[in-house]
Amino acid sequence: MKILIVSCSLHADSKSRRLASQLESLWRTDGDVAIATLDLRELALPPCDGGAAYGDPATQRLQEAFTAADAVVFAVPIYNYDINAAAKNAIELAGRQLTEKVVGFLCAAGGDHSYMSVMAVANSLMLDFRTIILPRFVYAGGDDIPESGELSSEICDRIAQFGAEFQRLARAIHTA
Repeated sequence: MKILIVSCSLHADSKSRRLASQLESLWRTDGDVAIATLDLRELALPPCDGGAAYGDPATQRLQEAFTAADAVVFAVPIYNYDINAAAKNAIELAGRQLTEKVVGFLCAAGGDHSYMSVMAVANSLMLDFRTIILPRFVYAGGDDIPESGELSSEICDRIAQFGAEFQRLARAIHTA
């Protein structure tokens, strides 16, 4: 089974990227799945315009990465009670390639009150593409991810639990 981890932040010192790195490290230590990673900072995706953007080489690379994966984890920053625009743009450009795949979310936010912020995009993926959303996601508020130093043991435990449940669901769907 091949899992793609997509880091959606465009910030150089991304907290959501740190969550993704922790999950990747955990899974690489486990060695039970093939892992691919994609950092949206490196793609320079065009804004979705409903036309020419779909032919852009960066869009095609994104679509190929989604197609090759059996399941996808989005590591997203939360801005203004929603996932960031870069993640939304990526989904607009390549969401169709997520049809009937398992998707999960690792979220980093400045505050503690926007924990339901992924629901709009999760609902959209489920309705538009019949994507299967892992009902557990990691939400880390501003106090959960220190500016410097290691992630807290609580966040690491939540990431480990997310990772185990994500793999269990992805395997169940992938082998069905």
